[in-house]
Amino acid sequence: RNAGDYIFYTDWAWTSFVVFSISQTLMLVVGATYYLTFTGVPGTATYYALIMTVYTWVAKGAWFALGYPYDFIVTPVWLPSAMLLDLSYWATRRNKHAAILIGGTLVGLSLPLFNMINLLTIRDPLEMAFKYPRPTLPPYMTPIEPQVGKFYNSPVALGAGAGAVLSV
Repeated sequence: RNAGDYIFYTDWAWTSFVVFSISQTLMLVVGATYYLTFTGVPGTATYYALIMTVYTWVAKGAWFALGYPYDFIVTPVWLPSAMLLDLSYWATRRNKHAAILIGGTLVGLSLPLFNMINLLTIRDPLEMAFKYPRPTLPPYMTPIEPQVGKFYNSPVALGAGAGAVLSV
């Protein structure tokens, strides 16, 4: 019944990589752009990335303390991309729009590349899943499969739907 759980990461690895790349790029660029715009100090993107890196290493340490292997949690690589953002800001300090546009493009192109290299260094997720399986839930915690479409033609559902539409 739960055999599919173990291949979830391998099935969704590419999708996860794309979603995390976009979200992490936005986290870095939006946060750094805020700092760059309101402080005007070069180096703030690198500082921001350093803070996020420290936070993720702390999380990695917490998982390790719980008994999971060291490479169970992957720490994203923000720093090189942030340095590129700061470099572009320094190179275009006369024009903040150019800094944001060029820096954002550099981060958007480089961060997924650095993280792809980073992900190649971790052990096979399938192997990890079998070594560290998710704990089995007790029967009272096991989710019940939803009965999709069961009440589609029931008079109660039709009446409730009609009542909801007419009462607006």
